[in-house]
Amino acid sequence: MQNGLKGLTVLGSTGSIGTQTLEIIRKQGGYRITALAANSNVALMEEQIREFKPDVAVMYDTKAAEDLKQRVSDLSVKVLSGMEGLIEASELKETDVVVTALVGMIGIRPTVAALNAGKTIALANKETLVTAGHIIMPLAKKKNVSILPVDSEHSAIFQSLQGSKRAQASKILLTASGGPFRGKSAAELESVTLEDALKHPNWSMGKKVTVDSASLVNKGLEVIEAKWLFDTEAENIQVLIHPESIVHSMVEFRDGAVIAQLGVPDMKLPIQYALFYPDRMPMENNRVDFFKLGALHFYEPDTEVFKGLKYAYRAIKTGGSMPTVFNAANELAVERFLSKKISFTEIYDYIESAMDSVKPVEDPTIEEILDTEKATREFLITRHNIG
Repeated sequence: MQNGLKGLTVLGSTGSIGTQTLEIIRKQGGYRITALAANSNVALMEEQIREFKPDVAVMYDTKAAEDLKQRVSDLSVKVLSGMEGLIEASELKETDVVVTALVGMIGIRPTVAALNAGKTIALANKETLVTAGHIIMPLAKKKNVSILPVDSEHSAIFQSLQGSKRAQASKILLTASGGPFRGKSAAELESVTLEDALKHPNWSMGKKVTVDSASLVNKGLEVIEAKWLFDTEAENIQVLIHPESIVHSMVEFRDGAVIAQLGVPDMKLPIQYALFYPDRMPMENNRVDFFKLGALHFYEPDTEVFKGLKYAYRAIKTGGSMPTVFNAANELAVERFLSKKISFTEIYDYIESAMDSVKPVEDPTIEEILDTEKATREFLITRHNIG
């Protein structure tokens, strides 16, 4: 802590969560940005460096890092690259809190490094808990480090549990908007386009997450995360389709009481809550007008049409590295869908074929998790003749 300000590392600073995190710091203060990290968006990273003046900047892509070094050669910032750079940024002595908003499996090792270094984690990287929850949560407990959820749904659950004993919660009610294809039949999904999938009715998110929301894979990933974050079994997590996206999730207690967190669909609220927990900072233009809203609706998800959720529960039941297979297969499929190489429903075909064919490892190490990801991608590349 320097000058009374906590140090903040933002991994994934040029993405949706990262840029909103920096917007909050710009408005609220309270932190000094010690490190920023991104994949390859050099132009935006340069802007962020010049504004926030971090000690360290990391580009995961080595060519991007070389470009950035040239652009900011007039500044004292230390420019790093690759996994080594991400880990160094996560371990900085001056850092108190690490926002993990990287997309993909590259978020696991920096999160482990931050935990080992005693940093508080504001978690927005799904893959960390989906694939390595059995490693991450015990490590956080051992190091006495807090993991504060940034996802709106997990933040809502976390907020709903405040002031209550976790052991008295009987069920997690995880809400989902249903995405742009809510109510469509399996036949109708066959002809949807990428442009259709990216038109989320309520949330403004990155392309990958938006597609995952449309397929309900995103909700499946959140079920796996919730299992680890809140130390519960999958059968105690119920998904509800809630088109208004006002109830961000709920907790049912053993006496039948249900506590929910409501708010407008704005990711800044859960990000800010994680950054300043247990305090609540003011936020403008962020109010629900209940008179205008009128009603809230809840529906059961159709897991035979939107199979992403069904496959997630199957992955949890199988255990071991099967959630990694589920996640890796979806990542490759979404990459190809975003490139318009496959149809929307083929995303499900990729996931199912991988889960049927890639043998899971029981209680995998991080190396085995990464090996499983590689094996899954290699299987799908061979099976689908991907050049």
